[in-house]
Amino acid sequence: MKTLRQVKIGESAKVVRLHGEGAVKRRIMDMGLTKGAEVYVRKVAPLGDPIEVTVRGYELSLRKADAEMIEVAE
Repeated sequence: MKTLRQVKIGESAKVVRLHGEGAVKRRIMDMGLTKGAEVYVRKVAPLGDPIEVTVRGYELSLRKADAEMIEVAE
């Protein structure tokens, strides 16, 4: 299983599955990170938190903990 956190800068991945429960999962889905969405990793902060991605035509910053809940495929 590969998570969004493991995707390197400049690479794209497709969301396969969201882990997590209740409000956390709902918040991730509300940001546009749903099954089948294409995600491009733009930047990662020096300490790895946050991760800046492009999804559905807009930029989004995610915490490492949230990125670990998003299972992706290359």
